[in-house]
Amino acid sequence: MRRETLELVKPVVTFRAAMLSMIDEYKAAGEDLYQGVVDLAWRDFSAYVRQLEEMDQGIGLLPGWVPQTTYWMVRDNTFIIGTTRLRHHLTAALRREGGHIGYTIRPSERGKGYGTRQLALTLQKAREFGLKRVLVTCDVDNVASARVIEKNGGALSSRGISAISGKCVSRYWIELPEDNPCQIPD
Repeated sequence: MRRETLELVKPVVTFRAAMLSMIDEYKAAGEDLYQGVVDLAWRDFSAYVRQLEEMDQGIGLLPGWVPQTTYWMVRDNTFIIGTTRLRHHLTAALRREGGHIGYTIRPSERGKGYGTRQLALTLQKAREFGLKRVLVTCDVDNVASARVIEKNGGALSSRGISAISGKCVSRYWIELPEDNPCQIPD
């Protein structure tokens, strides 16, 4: 059995067909995760990728937004399984809901362990970015996402009502200790 390769990549135009396919899959499932960007992605994919690059650099952000790096989790360098966003710092609003990391897995790939792997890879990026701990949130009724967060070391710290959806949201902190390959366990 061939082992698949999974990696996080920054958005590039060569993944146009793969990304548009994923957007279509979300729409077919009744999930409008890409609301305003769908039109831009379909109309001018290069501009869409450029917009994500600018968000990474903090250029042209909407009021209240923070710089964030977007990654696509790609299988075998061809198929986008999901998207993850690493926010560089938190605002008061992101402390209530949103946190440092937001992630999605395309509907056809859910329940296969990809969410857990994608979050683990994103946590490694957060370490590389210099973060010592990250906040990840999910709706209380999103049991699958809560499991993904907990499998990656998330500790529930509080719950609150979303100002956006009105739903109850769980907040998890994940500690990011520095990896020390020379440390010998007791």
